[in-house]
Amino acid sequence: MLLSMSPKELNRVDVIRDISERRLRQKDAAELLKLSRRHIQRLVNQYRGQGPAGLVSLRRGKPSNRRYTPEFKQRVIDIVRQFYIDFGPTFANKKLREKHQLKLSTETLRQWMMAEGFWISKRQAKPKVYQPRYRRECLGELVQIDGSHHDWFEGRAEKCCLTVYIDDATGRLMTLRFSDVESTFDYMNITRQYIEEHGKPIAFYSDKHSVFRLNRGEVKTGKQMTEFGRALFELNIDLICANSSQAKGRVERANKTLQDRLIKEMRLAGIDSIEEANTWLPEFIADFNQRFARTPYSLHDAHRPLRESSSELDDIFARQRSRVLTRSLTIQYDKVVYLIEPNDANNRLIGKPIMVYDYPDGTISIKHCGQPLTYSVFDKLRTVNQAAIVDNKRLSAVLAFAKQSQDQRENTPERTRSKRNISRAAQQRAMNITLMKESDTV
Repeated sequence: MLLSMSPKELNRVDVIRDISERRLRQKDAAELLKLSRRHIQRLVNQYRGQGPAGLVSLRRGKPSNRRYTPEFKQRVIDIVRQFYIDFGPTFANKKLREKHQLKLSTETLRQWMMAEGFWISKRQAKPKVYQPRYRRECLGELVQIDGSHHDWFEGRAEKCCLTVYIDDATGRLMTLRFSDVESTFDYMNITRQYIEEHGKPIAFYSDKHSVFRLNRGEVKTGKQMTEFGRALFELNIDLICANSSQAKGRVERANKTLQDRLIKEMRLAGIDSIEEANTWLPEFIADFNQRFARTPYSLHDAHRPLRESSSELDDIFARQRSRVLTRSLTIQYDKVVYLIEPNDANNRLIGKPIMVYDYPDGTISIKHCGQPLTYSVFDKLRTVNQAAIVDNKRLSAVLAFAKQSQDQRENTPERTRSKRNISRAAQQRAMNITLMKESDTV
């Protein structure tokens, strides 16, 4: 009998025996076992009548009075099987409460899902040796950024990239945005949205993607920084490249969480395109931050106010290239020759460097010392380099564009430029044809 008793009941046997043999008072026993004197008296009576067996709980081996009914359990399992078959227990329990008004503990749902084969417990990961790093002190001191390429719409739309900006101190999602590829212009547009909404952080923390870091070929040409790095330098924001994925683990873990929760939330919301998703994302960000963001060690906000005007931001977040003005008042940029308006002021700029601003919307501006120069365009297409180097993360988009270009070339003998400038090239060719017709008429 003693072998079937719990440690708690075995301890009671010694105390109740001492009371029965008058070696201990009931008052002292009640304080020792933290029970009432009436309950101590009941235990003594059971011990005197049945011995140690009288102290064994009669509820042992019987189902709990607070257990869920079989009908309730079956209803929960049916709903999970129909709507949340690939959800985790915590996330599924949240949806059961919100959408079906069914309340039960997460651990109970976990056991039911494991019994039905809906959920498999994760194996204990092998311990990894790494040096931990504390969170930063305050909001805006360090913002981790990364692009996550994934089938976010589960086949309802093409695969795309989700750019994630997450604060290191709080784990708060600062900005999310879907785009076709992970390009310089995409990061510029998202960063501009970030600083207009929150202000300028102290530093961004990224990986070694070519958007953030120069490769060896660019270093040999004497280039100092990437276009994105140059834009941050002009805004007085530091850019730090992590040496490994584990170093910026906060954004990497956020990507893993988003690839689970965000996909399912968009499925439930019926979102099937990038445009719909970008419009809906602020609602998801607010809910995510309410659940997972934490309070920073310091309540100081390290974001600095944005002092640059809208026109200055347009120039900062444009692709900038320096060109030397020739004797014929021409410059060449992206396979196009631009003719600067001949006048006395522009004639004095011959041999001097001028800046070409290529904006994300495809427009071009040519300036010297911040002053715009009037120009016209002479379209000069060159042979396209067939062996162009393409970044692995942009390969899908490049292949899709290549197929589109090949289909167009089957129907027209005209050559085309790169995807980024194809609209500008088409407009200029149409303009040249119009001018030629007008000259023939005259």
